Amino acid sequence: MIRLIGYLFGLASVLALGVAVVVAVYLNGMTKDLPNYEVLASYAPPVTTRIHAGNGALMAEYARERRLFLPIQAIPDRVKAAFLSAEDKNFYNHPGVDIYGLGRAILVNLQNFGSGRRPVGASTITQQVAKNFLLSADQTMDRKIKEAILSFRIEQTYSKDKILELYLNEIFFGMNAYGIAGAALTYFDKSVTELTVAETAYLAALPKGPNNYHPFRREAAAIERRNWVIDRMVENGFVTQEEGSAAKQQPLGVKIRRTGSYLFASDYFSEEVRRQIIEKYGDKALYEGGLSVRTSLDPDMQIAARKALQSTLLTYDQRRGFRGPIKQIPTTPDWGVPLADIPALADVPEWKVAVVLDVSADGVDIGLQPAKEGGGKVAAERLRGRIEPDNMEWAYRSASGDRKSAKSPQGVLAPGDVIYVEPLEPKGNSYRLRQLPKVQGGLVAMDPHTGRVLAISGGFSYSQSEFNRATQAMRQPGSSFKPFVYAAALDTGYTPASVIMDAPIEFVSGGQVWRPQNYGGGSAGPQTLRMGIEKSRNLMTVRLANDMGMNLVAEYAERFGVYDKMNPVLAMSLGSGETTVLRMVSAYAVFANGGKQIKPTLIDRIQDRHGKTIFRHEDRICEGCNAEQFSGQEEPTVVDNRQQVLDPMTAYQITSMMEGVIKRGTAAGKIKLDRPVAGKTGTSNDEKDAWFVGYTPDLVAGVYIGFDNPAPLGRGSTGGALAAPVFNDFMQMATRNTPPGKFFVPEGMSFVPVNRTTGMFALEGEPDTIIEAFKPGTGPADSLSIIGMDGYAPPEEILKASPQANQAVTSGAGGLF
Repeated sequence: MIRLIGYLFGLASVLALGVAVVVAVYLNGMTKDLPNYEVLASYAPPVTTRIHAGNGALMAEYARERRLFLPIQAIPDRVKAAFLSAEDKNFYNHPGVDIYGLGRAILVNLQNFGSGRRPVGASTITQQVAKNFLLSADQTMDRKIKEAILSFRIEQTYSKDKILELYLNEIFFGMNAYGIAGAALTYFDKSVTELTVAETAYLAALPKGPNNYHPFRREAAAIERRNWVIDRMVENGFVTQEEGSAAKQQPLGVKIRRTGSYLFASDYFSEEVRRQIIEKYGDKALYEGGLSVRTSLDPDMQIAARKALQSTLLTYDQRRGFRGPIKQIPTTPDWGVPLADIPALADVPEWKVAVVLDVSADGVDIGLQPAKEGGGKVAAERLRGRIEPDNMEWAYRSASGDRKSAKSPQGVLAPGDVIYVEPLEPKGNSYRLRQLPKVQGGLVAMDPHTGRVLAISGGFSYSQSEFNRATQAMRQPGSSFKPFVYAAALDTGYTPASVIMDAPIEFVSGGQVWRPQNYGGGSAGPQTLRMGIEKSRNLMTVRLANDMGMNLVAEYAERFGVYDKMNPVLAMSLGSGETTVLRMVSAYAVFANGGKQIKPTLIDRIQDRHGKTIFRHEDRICEGCNAEQFSGQEEPTVVDNRQQVLDPMTAYQITSMMEGVIKRGTAAGKIKLDRPVAGKTGTSNDEKDAWFVGYTPDLVAGVYIGFDNPAPLGRGSTGGALAAPVFNDFMQMATRNTPPGKFFVPEGMSFVPVNRTTGMFALEGEPDTIIEAFKPGTGPADSLSIIGMDGYAPPEEILKASPQANQAVTSGAGGLF
């Protein structure tokens, strides 16, 4: 018996040794191709890029995986406790694999064998890190063994907190949310520090299967799993019995965070920033790089820009009649279902989608679009409202070609018509009829001293059209281009008092005849440069450009950035080329800041995921700004290294002349501000584009209005009539809390009274006198000289306007040309 026992023991030892050798060989083979777990030290997951306004407010987020990385120190203990209770309560005690937990799982699976129940897993958090970061999700024995081996090695290399940090930032929660910070924002629109016990428990339940515990489609299962996690938290001593019981009584309370823009009215601005980042760094950096982008947007100015542009577009559109409903739906008792499927305007929250339920001569009864609850269910509550005849009177005129006019609501709307409405009072049930305008426009506001773009409105509604008419639309600036022609003239010896002939002219080239005309026809004879820009005289501008040469005009237009390459033909002097609102505003900023070139920018600074600044718009040099301590040295100075592209005196002269546009010219009566303001109107051929670009000492803004497919806006739809009021409304809102300043007058300029008609020195008491700014060595002419005279004799009213002019002509002094 002893020999038999010895024999069996020896045989068992040999078998055990053999098995050990086989296992060792197998494990050795398994470890040869294991992934390098040291890469976990340089963990850099795809992280959400966040765009912020100038005041720090969140504007937009961009990500393929909505994740915000949080170091373990920033994750609250309660959040850690919930995940440990749900996933691995012995995490801080086991070496990577929970032997006891594995044993329990084996016993449970044996008991459930043949029952059809899903096998119970026993993966620790460390094992899940190994699988998620280093291995595939294959359900094989080889993968499980590799997972265990890696778990032991990971535990030997990294601290428990580091492993938990990796886990909580990597796991998938559904709804495209990754990591605990992203999940808290996605499901509850909160930071992790604001989560309640119930909310934390629900998030801890999700990694097992987000779709199995969907908050809307599988709400009962979600609550059951959440409550199970709460029970485990109580069992493990992380929360009290009372806290747990209270948490289980709460609803899920999921509030899915919307994507896109988070700051009201910033959609066009955010989209332009998105395009610029992709162009500069690529889409991977935007959607995975975790960049923090601080923009130049001023939220208050952005709202002002939106309001000013929208108001004018609506007013113009309504004057041209009603184009009909959005669509038709049945007015059956369940009309709320099809109505809920019609997209609302997310960036025009003042408007509601409604269906016409009944129409009479006394008004229109409407049903308002019900809200969609979680999971796409239509809310049971349906609101009703009414449109009185007076609140839709503009729609009695049809915008269709037949121009039929109705006399009551019955001739405009019918039951089943889906329309836009706007409440007259926040909590009332009276509404006015609205429609999306066909006419569009763009507005840009900028700091002229830095080039920081403060506001962009690219159209009536980003939901209606994502095309940004402020930065992408190429339009003819018309007469708003003329200041650059006059700037070239002032830089080359002309003065604001130089006189140009305003009379018919024609040019012949290649058998083609071009006869430019003033807006409205007619001509005024000899006029000063100031009068030419104030009254926007086309004939004078063409003569001036012809006298200087278009190559010079083209050089100035390119220097100011209006065009990249300008065709030097005379028609371009009247703004017949195409450019954008942003370019025009940037060019006018040079006049406002005294002739310094600027680079327009929407981005102040970009930081990478580690907080390192990788881009900064401010490139001026500050010597001594980073001194470690003060030891009596002089205050540091910022070196302005921007290129001087225009004589500061010329910049002031142009500014003074464009102040006259506001006071006496084509924008007279349209701009009413409590501070100095200069600007220029612009209207393209056939009134297809209406412009106004102007500035105060500290803010420049430009507006254009027109159809996306250029078409006439209608007689009288000029820059002064359409665009200037938008500029005025915006500026009144944008500057109401800032003190008025003054335009900078360069040292050495002289101010002389001159006759506005002849440009000659004005005697005391002489009518029609203006104080004109002259550069050193220049001044009003002693005799009447007329550019482009070509033998034309001045009319009697010119001679009567100034005794000096009359004397000069009758005596022949200086001659006429």
